[in-house]
Amino acid sequence: MLIKTILRLAALFLAVLAFPAAAAINVFATVPEWAALAREVGGDRVNVFSATNALQDPHRIEARPSLIARARSSQLVVATGAELEIGWLPMVLREAGNAAIQPGQPGYFEAATAVRLLEVPVRLDRADGDVHPGGNPHLQLDPRNILKVADALAARLALVDPAGSAVYKANLARFADKWKAALVRWEQAAASLRGAPVWVQHRAFPYLSDWLGLKELGALEPKPGVEPGSTQLAGILERQKATPARMILRPAYTRPTASDWLAERAHIPVVVLPFTVGGSAEANDLFGLFDDTVRRLLAALK
Repeated sequence: MLIKTILRLAALFLAVLAFPAAAAINVFATVPEWAALAREVGGDRVNVFSATNALQDPHRIEARPSLIARARSSQLVVATGAELEIGWLPMVLREAGNAAIQPGQPGYFEAATAVRLLEVPVRLDRADGDVHPGGNPHLQLDPRNILKVADALAARLALVDPAGSAVYKANLARFADKWKAALVRWEQAAASLRGAPVWVQHRAFPYLSDWLGLKELGALEPKPGVEPGSTQLAGILERQKATPARMILRPAYTRPTASDWLAERAHIPVVVLPFTVGGSAEANDLFGLFDDTVRRLLAALK
């Protein structure tokens, strides 16, 4: 009888060891790119929730009760910052009533604090459209920024979960090695894009253009967040005749009407870029995001 009891206890002990450990912390990511990065750095110690998907405009999200509930049970919020989520995240955080994840606390992290922001406005006037005072928030489209954010995020995870600091450090090192190798591959493949003139539907690509050396001729939107009308598009078509662009860049989450109108008349392709993880079938993680982005740009150039 004693032997059977010991065997049962031993079997139970082995079963417990074999069962995967529960995640140490819940991470509330505002957008898919930071959810994907949190999984890379956090590994098994994090349970990650993305508040948005790739086909949603991250500026315009409803502060739904389900988001509030998720925030209430989270130990870390990972946001873009630079007022990308200004229309909904403050309400989610306020209604969640979770003191640990409020701005200024260790449980609140903004990716924008880890990088240099582009397109910082020289003046602030709401008449200019949806302008971000701190600079353009679409920083995820420069893979060099991803590495900087990863480093800062690993440090923040270790602060929130000190017991996992060694895990986060090892995961970061592993990710950084793979990312640096991929960065060399992407830059070599995309060398022919340097100097290529492009139109953008929305000012979503300054970091991508800065990285690859694309020459942005302008945006189809007359003001950020304002849909272009026929007069605006006709003017751009005239500019296209004088200074031709090779393609029009459009984020996957935006409406195609304006870019399709111009493409048909200017006889140039529209390149629908995934913009974030999940924005295309191929962009199923951060590596896939840039693999597919570079591939689509090169295909349009040919």
